[in-house]
Amino acid sequence: MLAAIVLNIDPILLQLGPLAIRWYGLMYVVGIIVGVQAALPYARSLGITDDQVWSVLGPCIVAGLVGGRLYYVVQQPLGPFIAQPWRIIATWEGGMAFYGAIGAVFLTLWYMCRREKIPFWRMLDAAAIFAAVGQAFGRIGNIINGDILGAPTSLPWGVIYVNGNSFAPSHSIAYQPAAAYELICDLILIAVLFTLRHRLKTSGLLATIYFIGYALTQFLVFFLRDSEPVVGFGLKQAQLTSIVVFLIALAIGTYRLRSGETPVEHVPAPATSSMSEST
Repeated sequence: MLAAIVLNIDPILLQLGPLAIRWYGLMYVVGIIVGVQAALPYARSLGITDDQVWSVLGPCIVAGLVGGRLYYVVQQPLGPFIAQPWRIIATWEGGMAFYGAIGAVFLTLWYMCRREKIPFWRMLDAAAIFAAVGQAFGRIGNIINGDILGAPTSLPWGVIYVNGNSFAPSHSIAYQPAAAYELICDLILIAVLFTLRHRLKTSGLLATIYFIGYALTQFLVFFLRDSEPVVGFGLKQAQLTSIVVFLIALAIGTYRLRSGETPVEHVPAPATSSMSEST
């Protein structure tokens, strides 16, 4: 190995007695805050008020965290979780499956928008901005954790996790930085969404592009991720899920294009105005 990147960041940012504050958790908090700030101006341009955003945000965050964790757990050998049920919520050990978060948030958002009489497809487009931006910060947490890795490598950008608290199997071997690859994909997807957000005139299409883009990047990146087993057709679980999400996204996009919806006028709305459009 000619060269490698040596990373010696302790995943534990601060230890307060038995309480450990981790970079991973901090990045989730930062991601939520920055994601909301990135999505709010776009939501306003769709006629969605700040009050409407806040009314759905809390339930969707909870649903995303629960869905992401549970979907991760069900993909793992269940023996350790049955023997120690408390480990189901032990996110500090690593383990969030974003597809679980996407599914849980989609259903929760649909229910909340229906209950609050908020236009679902427009809110879903704003949620796509929130998700893409917030997810990028989560990937930074993954990079620090060392919990998303590729195979051992001699590439000059391979990463050696020398800190003993990292999740890397070995602290002397360089691994392909799969989390960094995912971060790069996230940034490209963010650039695409921000470029198209005011050009698409049918609501739901921006979210469709997010779903398709995320499915494609996950399908490709998981060829490099070394910790997940092959489950069928020579593919890993996330790749099979990516195919399903890709097909569902195509169906959603086709449905929205055929909806005959009046083109969305991207005009900022007053932060306290009401919206009575049905879903």
